[in-house]
Amino acid sequence: MWCSRMALRRLQKIAVTPLNITGVLTSNIQREMSTLPRIYVTRQIPPEGLKILRESGQVQFELWNSDDIPVPRKELLQKVKGVDGLLCTLTEKIDAELLDAAGPNLKVLSTMSVGFDHLSLDELKKRGIRIGYTPEVLTDAVAELTVALLLATSRRLIEATHEAKTGGWGTWRTLWLCGYELANSTVGILGLGRIGVAIAERLAPFKVKKFIYTDVAPRPELASAINAEYVSFDELAKQSDFLAVCCALTPETKEICNKNLFSKMKKTSIFINTSRGGVVNQEDLYEALSTGQIAGAGLDVTVPEPLPTNHPLFTLKNCVILPHIASASYTTRDAMSSLAANNLLLGLRGQPMIKELKL
Repeated sequence: MWCSRMALRRLQKIAVTPLNITGVLTSNIQREMSTLPRIYVTRQIPPEGLKILRESGQVQFELWNSDDIPVPRKELLQKVKGVDGLLCTLTEKIDAELLDAAGPNLKVLSTMSVGFDHLSLDELKKRGIRIGYTPEVLTDAVAELTVALLLATSRRLIEATHEAKTGGWGTWRTLWLCGYELANSTVGILGLGRIGVAIAERLAPFKVKKFIYTDVAPRPELASAINAEYVSFDELAKQSDFLAVCCALTPETKEICNKNLFSKMKKTSIFINTSRGGVVNQEDLYEALSTGQIAGAGLDVTVPEPLPTNHPLFTLKNCVILPHIASASYTTRDAMSSLAANNLLLGLRGQPMIKELKL
């Protein structure tokens, strides 16, 4: 498992070796550059990744120079025409339409994300396009944010801050803003991978009594690191005081967190999702929260993103919603951009990527 700081230093060191064009005349340099592979970068990615691309001397690239607004679809379809490589983020839908627009030159796609539900994998496989992605480097940041969101939800910190700011803080009251402790609790993990293990490692010092998990199959090697017990999906719902969703979004997990799950959970349980919004049926979650079927929910991901400000979930005091910031630390985002850039350059050279999604 990579620590994001260690990963960034390693990625900086192994950045693909620049081409040596010292002493070449300007006209020759320009001629050389015009024959280099063309790539398009769909977002103003963090500086470490752009530095690697610029200093490699191996590509000519153009980018959508904004981090605030995604590249418009029409613009994207124009810019990808004839490119050899594409570096994207999870906000861009890479489907048959885009791949047709890009044409046969496109050989490598690198996404600055660990998730890949924005990619049409069948279409990419059919065209023989290699895919790089950025797992592991964001494990620490996501685990930290998940713990923070769990605590903010269970101890009602957002509510408390609002009361303090708006005059609700009056005399001391015995049960005012009471929440739920981690001590002696059972923490359930839906989808036990690197992030699930990292979350459990951070929660263990809170004197959690028991860790349980469910997945497509038992994962004894990972589970042994946190002394977690494999249980069925129904038992996960019934036993968990805190339920953290860490699974990938697949056809099998789409809206797997629905009324069937919530109806089996304890009325005192806290539901946390930092994976993908699509694994939750939000209408069922609203019903569970508004009727007291579960005590609270913390979400870093929703459908759609951004979630409209008039969405019913925003009306609930027992629902904490963040704008998809689990990996949002400077170190992690730089590590992700560095890995995405290196994956792209290595792929264009026909070499093994550092992290390649095998189709």
